[in-house]
Amino acid sequence: MKSLRPVLFAILLVGAFFYFTTYRASHSRMAIRSPFAPVEVTQAAGPEHHDPEEQNNIDVYKKSIPSVVNITSRQVAYDFFYGLVPQEGQGSGFIIDKKGYILTNYHVVVNARSLEVTLHNRKKYHAEIVGTDPSHDLAVIQIKAPDLVPATLGDSKVIDVGQKVYAIGNPFGLSGTLTTGIVSSIRPVQEPNGPEIDEAIQTDAAINPGNSGGPLLNYQGEVIGINTMIVSSGGANQSAGIGFAIPINTAKAVINDLVTLGRVRRPALGVRTIPIDSNLAQQMGLEADYGLLIVSVQTGGPADRAGLRGGNEQAYLGNIPIRLGGDLIVAIDGHDVQDQQDLAHVMNSHRAGDTLRITIYRGKKKMDVQVTLGEARQEQV
Repeated sequence: MKSLRPVLFAILLVGAFFYFTTYRASHSRMAIRSPFAPVEVTQAAGPEHHDPEEQNNIDVYKKSIPSVVNITSRQVAYDFFYGLVPQEGQGSGFIIDKKGYILTNYHVVVNARSLEVTLHNRKKYHAEIVGTDPSHDLAVIQIKAPDLVPATLGDSKVIDVGQKVYAIGNPFGLSGTLTTGIVSSIRPVQEPNGPEIDEAIQTDAAINPGNSGGPLLNYQGEVIGINTMIVSSGGANQSAGIGFAIPINTAKAVINDLVTLGRVRRPALGVRTIPIDSNLAQQMGLEADYGLLIVSVQTGGPADRAGLRGGNEQAYLGNIPIRLGGDLIVAIDGHDVQDQQDLAHVMNSHRAGDTLRITIYRGKKKMDVQVTLGEARQEQV
């Protein structure tokens, strides 16, 4: 009997080990897997509520998305091995009129053999180019479609750095994408293909390839800019948090010309000027220490017809021959004019046929002159 005790003790140990390590564990897992054991989850107390900022994001998107379109451009390029091959490009745009006019970037439609517009409801329409403005990277195209919803155009003059903005477009072909950010700065920038954007709106809202031509919106869902370019580190073709938009006022100044003429009647004043600072003003005995001194006036041009005068006294500015004695422009429509950039900004905000009130000094006499702008033959003012 004593000889059986070790055997029985060993059997008990093995049985206990089997029970606790195998049998009991397997039955516990089976109990968990039982279809009759409910899974306990934590559920929300009621319907989800959005905070005011989230709700405004949603409202802006719902208001604006019917006006935003995807633009597919098709063109033919030459390949060394395959000859002529078709290519596709993607961009964005937004409807500005119920007649089907769509505003976008010039670089979205340039050289396109055909254009296809996809609306937010996924319906597709063939589009025709109506007018282009390469110098401002703008274009208007048109589709024939019913029940279109035009976007609301805002005022880019009242933009403040730090205000919230929204970008809607089709980055990388992903239609109807909304991104948010702020106005980071307002500055002139040069586009890679040449045009300079006067007072471009810089934003950190994510803008990527495919966003070009889409709207930049303010907090009320009004279009304040046209998304046009990004700055990327190392040449990467993706957003780096620095994007730029063309001010909507620049577009509003040329839309009618693009629709009716297919081109822009660039305004011209018909003068050649030099900027004046305090040192030059003192040397020349001028009444103001800033402004643009009219060196010459184009014969028969807008300034000449309004009675503005150029210089009549030969002089040199360094090695450059100039004429002194002309009118000194100090303001246009009540806004000070410091240099040619200020004058160019005025030209960009107007078109041929508009009338300006130009404030000048003629000798010691300050006076206002009404000038009706003409049409520029070149990109000069």
